[in-house]
Amino acid sequence: VQLVESGGGLVQPGGSLRLSCAASGFTFSNYVMSWIRQAPGKGLEWVSTIATRRGTSWYGDSVKGRFSISRDNAKNTLFLQMNSLKGEDTAVYYCAKGNQFSSWSERGQGTQVTVSS
Repeated sequence: VQLVESGGGLVQPGGSLRLSCAASGFTFSNYVMSWIRQAPGKGLEWVSTIATRRGTSWYGDSVKGRFSISRDNAKNTLFLQMNSLKGEDTAVYYCAKGNQFSSWSERGQGTQVTVSS
């Protein structure tokens, strides 16, 4: 299993970023996928989950209405569109196999998102 995140960076409050996660080594379209994050000094926090094919998605309360998860099964890629970013969104973002109740043991190396003026 290999998951490689990209797209992080420094953005001002109110700005947007789009994260990508390239998956390989497993049948991507068969798995529910999630984004999780870890802020400095804190534990892992679930952000969002997307179902395998029909696009059904779920979001944590802190990002609902601002973030949007999507996937391209033909390209084995997971996305996270992040709008109206806030300072509290600063974290390392990971993509992971599984849903909000999974262990997230299979996850990528992460991409840093910093929201600051």
